[in-house]
Amino acid sequence: MCSVDKRLGWIEPAHPWLSVRQQCQLLALNRSSVYYTPRPKIFSDAQLMLLRLVDEIYTKYPFFGTRQMSDYILLHHHLCKRHETRWAYEQLSLHSVAPGPHTSKPHPEHKIYPYLLKDVEIVRPCQVFSTDITYIRLRCGFVYLVAIIDWYSRFVLDWQLSVTMEADFCIETLSRVLTQTRCDIFNTDQGSQFTSKGFTDVLTAHSINISMDGKGRWVDNVFVERLWRSVKYECVYLQQWENVVAVRKALRAYFQFYNYERPHQSLNGVTPSHIHEQILH
Repeated sequence: MCSVDKRLGWIEPAHPWLSVRQQCQLLALNRSSVYYTPRPKIFSDAQLMLLRLVDEIYTKYPFFGTRQMSDYILLHHHLCKRHETRWAYEQLSLHSVAPGPHTSKPHPEHKIYPYLLKDVEIVRPCQVFSTDITYIRLRCGFVYLVAIIDWYSRFVLDWQLSVTMEADFCIETLSRVLTQTRCDIFNTDQGSQFTSKGFTDVLTAHSINISMDGKGRWVDNVFVERLWRSVKYECVYLQQWENVVAVRKALRAYFQFYNYERPHQSLNGVTPSHIHEQILH
């Protein structure tokens, strides 16, 4: 499992025998992205406080829309106007899981695939993989985390951090997973990163069936939602990180714990690795 961003560490401009172009070809990486430096957003202290508060409340109550969120903050914390929670939801790419006019919309030019998992019995590892993006807070901002999980074993196959919401880091993570293993069906939500041609082309090139959640149907991807809740309450909310290097180190340790040490009640008290590796071998 790897969390290294190729742009940040895998390309060596002064490699002794491989040019930058050759390295990019080997990594299936667009050469222009090597020279691109993403810039994280800068927030004021007041904005960071609001983002962190909305982050915690939303993780606990994902059915809150912006009106309920502002009312909840006003009731339990401090004055908060609705336009402020709208701003926070936009920055964190949040939407209420309840169907309605504020659910997230896919890119209008991207193809949307049907949901394939209704009434499908999940009986083995590598039958269904799923992915999603969440936000991880730093002392002075946020980074974004993508992870890919096996539905049957709950095993986290790979993950990666990014300072932007562009699709590249999702495509890179997917490509790494599919060099090691594959599945019958890959399920995502309708976010623009997952409906992008770059992402879906990787799946179709491996003859994997693509499944996408319905609008407002968070339950269609419930295993990833449960993973995010565990990550937030068991790791993120217990620590405060200064930079991406620190959060990457902490998440690497947490996912090692999650996969190989943490017993899961839904798995009859054993670890994801126990189910994933025992049945595969």
